[in-house]
Amino acid sequence: MTESPSSNAPQTAPVKGSAVPYITVGGALAAAQLYRRAFDATIASAYPPDAQGRTMHVHLYINGSSVMLSDAFPEHGHALQTPAGFSVVLMVTDVDAWHRRAVEAGLVSTMAPTDMFWGDRYAALRDTYGVVWGLNGPQVK
Repeated sequence: MTESPSSNAPQTAPVKGSAVPYITVGGALAAAQLYRRAFDATIASAYPPDAQGRTMHVHLYINGSSVMLSDAFPEHGHALQTPAGFSVVLMVTDVDAWHRRAVEAGLVSTMAPTDMFWGDRYAALRDTYGVVWGLNGPQVK
């Protein structure tokens, strides 16, 4: 993380991928640490926390793609809401290994790795922030 000489905000990191999830959680810096353990995420950049410990932006790289996080800022019209109606799916080469690491990091398995009708292997997990993560990859032969 490189600090900009003109502010406390870090320089922006290059965005990887074309559809980038931006997830609001209660504790973006803690979530980044969880995703480091669960998904081998790298913190590309992060704004320092404010006086309440909230950060407005964390940029992660997970498996070659960008994922961005923020704490809620209800005073600016950005309240914390329970995640619903979406999941973040990671395309991986070894669903079982990724699933095992995520469970060891504290995510809850909602679907064990399974060979699916569409020809891939798939698993699903929920993190402590309520975000559903899917893991999709080739079947084990």
